[in-house]
Amino acid sequence: MIVMRGEAAADVSVVMSVFNDAHQLPSTMESILGQRDVALELIVIDDGSTDESGRILDSFAQRDARVRVIHQENRGLTRALIRGCLEARASYVARHDSGDTSDPDRLRKQKAVLDANPEVVFVSCWTNVVGPNDELLFIAPGTGSATEPRSILDANAEWGVSAGPSSHPSVMFRADAYRDAGGYRAEFYYGQDWDLWYRLAERGKFQMIPEALYTTRVDLRTISSSARGAQSEFATLSLAAMKARAAGNSDADVLKLATNVQRKRKTWFSEARGLYFIGEALRRNGDERARAYLMRAVRSCPLHAKAWLRLAQTFFP
Repeated sequence: MIVMRGEAAADVSVVMSVFNDAHQLPSTMESILGQRDVALELIVIDDGSTDESGRILDSFAQRDARVRVIHQENRGLTRALIRGCLEARASYVARHDSGDTSDPDRLRKQKAVLDANPEVVFVSCWTNVVGPNDELLFIAPGTGSATEPRSILDANAEWGVSAGPSSHPSVMFRADAYRDAGGYRAEFYYGQDWDLWYRLAERGKFQMIPEALYTTRVDLRTISSSARGAQSEFATLSLAAMKARAAGNSDADVLKLATNVQRKRKTWFSEARGLYFIGEALRRNGDERARAYLMRAVRSCPLHAKAWLRLAQTFFP
């Protein structure tokens, strides 16, 4: 069900999927709607939320005609993004994740790159990676080799490219290139981003804006801490699909394999792994808050040897 359909012309369609993220949703929505000097529409897929997310989204849509909310049964991120991009009406599509925020000039600066360089089909920026309480963990800058338009496919590189986006939701791409590439593919339940980036790179150039214009929050509920094995399998398959196309072959067999990858469920070790990741990043920054996360990690999993070691190092550097 579409709650509201804004009719104003937009230069950029922002596409976002939401699932049970009510506590962080308002700041994300305000971040997007507060973008400067760009005409946008915000398409939000409420992917079967059972908390207050749907109500919050509908409230924003009632107040701002730029917001369109689509409520659907839970189908996962990839299918939600397929639906959202199908609804996009602007020439450019920008991704965004719930719980994250964008610098007020992010969309304007990314649009300027695409406006000025017809050969560039997708653009990213540096990403600030923060913890649950906005602790800066690190800045993801990419390789630094694509500050100017660049063809990034490289058969000699480990992952087939010389550069790429700093994070999935930091990207803006041309809608026509997205459609020509075949868009997000439902077979990639995880790793849907790199499957798309490879196919966009086959159609044009990439550019990285060397500024931290996007901030993503590491949440202990995120799939990165609970489905790492499946993500790795999908990454390998997306690379295999790219190599098949580069050799002039179909990637249909790879898609069949992707369909059969088991979706991993969260394990008892997943929370400890996430806590360790946050704690270790803070420890490397010399942030005293590292100790609390590492202590939680060892409580969650007393057999986590690395967590014990890093915890000790916070007492005895």
